[in-house]
Amino acid sequence: MSFSIKRLALSGVILSGLVIGQISIANAACRTSSAHDAFNVEGLKSELMVTALSCKAQDQYNGFIKQFGSIVNDQESQLKRHFRTTYGRSAQKAQDDYITQLANVQSSQGLKAGTIFCLQRMSMFDELKPLKTATDLSQYAEAKDIAQPTSIEVCDAPTSSSKNRSKSNKKHTVRHTKKSAKK
Repeated sequence: MSFSIKRLALSGVILSGLVIGQISIANAACRTSSAHDAFNVEGLKSELMVTALSCKAQDQYNGFIKQFGSIVNDQESQLKRHFRTTYGRSAQKAQDDYITQLANVQSSQGLKAGTIFCLQRMSMFDELKPLKTATDLSQYAEAKDIAQPTSIEVCDAPTSSSKNRSKSNKKHTVRHTKKSAKK
């Protein structure tokens, strides 16, 4: 009987390892998605715009756009492709809704923070100066926990081990859920 319990426990450990390994692989695909970076960069750009308007920092925002304008434009194009792929004919409306909700969420956070908002956010303009790439900006936005209207996870679908599936059949899935409020 003890042999069966040991066998069952060992099977559970092996199964747990396999599941955790699959989750890690899936999460890696999510973190490396170009649409994921595009959402982060769009959120960062919007946060900086709200900061510029709220804190009378238009010159700093213009400096950000001057330094990162080509990256921001590339990421906006990636975001547009994502919405076209995901929403088809209603892509423009979905993207417009996202941008509006993004600005509303970030503005309301600024209002809630009151006078401390500018003290918290103005340093971002200087912190961004040494960055170079879209990935740098995306990682910075994640580290700063830039507000988004939804929790956006963009992942590549797992690929089949079959050799018959071509790379052109790669699928993308998107999950949009409400972001939980932080306390």
